[in-house]
Amino acid sequence: MTATDGPATPFATQPPPVDAAGDPIEVSVVIATLERPEEVRTCLEHLAVQTCRPREVVVVDSSSSDSTRRVVDEFPWVRYLRNDAGVGTLPLSRRIGVAATTGAIVAFLDDDAYADPDWLRFLALAYEPDIGGVGGQARNGQPGELEQGLDEIGLLLPNGLVTGNFAADPGHDVDVDHVIGCNMSFRREALTDSGGIPDWPAGVSSLREDLFLSLRVRDAGWRLRFTPRAGVFHVGAPQVKGRRFDLRYDFTGIRNHLFVLVVHFGPTSPYVRRAIATTLARSSAQAARSTAGALARPLAALAGVVVGVWRGLTYDRR
Repeated sequence: MTATDGPATPFATQPPPVDAAGDPIEVSVVIATLERPEEVRTCLEHLAVQTCRPREVVVVDSSSSDSTRRVVDEFPWVRYLRNDAGVGTLPLSRRIGVAATTGAIVAFLDDDAYADPDWLRFLALAYEPDIGGVGGQARNGQPGELEQGLDEIGLLLPNGLVTGNFAADPGHDVDVDHVIGCNMSFRREALTDSGGIPDWPAGVSSLREDLFLSLRVRDAGWRLRFTPRAGVFHVGAPQVKGRRFDLRYDFTGIRNHLFVLVVHFGPTSPYVRRAIATTLARSSAQAARSTAGALARPLAALAGVVVGVWRGLTYDRR
């Protein structure tokens, strides 16, 4: 059942969202999840009070148990799908969700990202004819986050690294180089033009899968936009394995970042060379300031660089 069908939907009296020209636009919402049934429940509760109705809502579950399925059953307007590939396959979950939906816009939420009531409406309003993707604000509840990095939201820097600052509120929409995966949307046409969502081994935290997709859409000739009005509260639920910002997390982030740069720009690109140099220099500087496990972080960074470049060189781009 889609979100526009029958009395079971909470959106029966809500209008569809509109684009910048005021025309109705159909937005499908895809939520990929892994072992977080309670977060899925909260995420869906926030979607249930949207001021505009989505065309459909799909949950794609990679969990090992049926706990999430039972939660989704509490929301008859949500369609439940499986990704049996399991841990570390977020890009595949997104592909499954896109294939199972029909909206002109596909909006992606993380299971631990809780949408503001006007989230869907403001995502749609940010679309203009040449915009292929819109990302929204992702607040984390950190002091000063709304003012941090107002001029550096979602940039690919000359040194090959990227900025985030997606909690910032500059007071207006801005063009960006990439969006954030917990709160992003794309025109279906733009996804088709760019070859679709690439299926690759992104790992448990799947860092930089949003960068990969963003760069592909931009290369297909579309602009990307960030709108602070389409906000979510991203609680950052615990990882299935390890913790955020531990050495495993650092390794995965560096590996995936170099993989994306090599695949997208080529191994001899200045972006790749500068990213390697900057990453290793920063990890060494961090180690020099640490007294415990001083070698662990630069070794993790070096391993991430080597594995990321190797994976990029051997990646099948078909």
